[in-house]
Amino acid sequence: MPKIYTKTGDSGKTSLLGGKRVCKSCIEMDAIGEVDELNAFLGVVIEEVEEDFKQEKNKLINIQRCLFVVGANLAAVQTELKNIPKLKSSEITKLEKWIDKMEKELPPLKNFILPTGKEGAVYSFYARAICRRAERVMVGLSEKYKIDNNIKKYLNRLSDCLFVLGRWLNMNSGIEEIKWTK
Repeated sequence: MPKIYTKTGDSGKTSLLGGKRVCKSCIEMDAIGEVDELNAFLGVVIEEVEEDFKQEKNKLINIQRCLFVVGANLAAVQTELKNIPKLKSSEITKLEKWIDKMEKELPPLKNFILPTGKEGAVYSFYARAICRRAERVMVGLSEKYKIDNNIKKYLNRLSDCLFVLGRWLNMNSGIEEIKWTK
């Protein structure tokens, strides 16, 4: 890999895949940046989840890999590049199965809950908020460019997954949920 700095972005422009130069504040870069922030924060979630939850950590690592694919696709929205990896629908199915598995173990949700608890759970709740923001920006980008439906579905499902994961981590750490009250 070449040097991390190229000096070509010093004027506020950067390159998308395919080489097109864009302003660093454009919606394409906003979407890519939100997904990048989510991916980086998932690293924090992984580190804060207790060692006993190895399977969950591995699932989160797979999600990070998928987010690289999402980012690559967002960086290529203005091109006709054919060699960009696509996000497979099986990745959405994996999220749904994981959500279903965790929800079977959780008590039914009858109230809003506060995003509190063990560190891993709180960080998962926060990652959900980052994911929702990434999804909103991606939806804005989809008004300008065609975005693969699997990417839209994946980010939507991922925010649900991160919420359920936060609840599940708290339950498995013996932390009681705090219900929202007026």
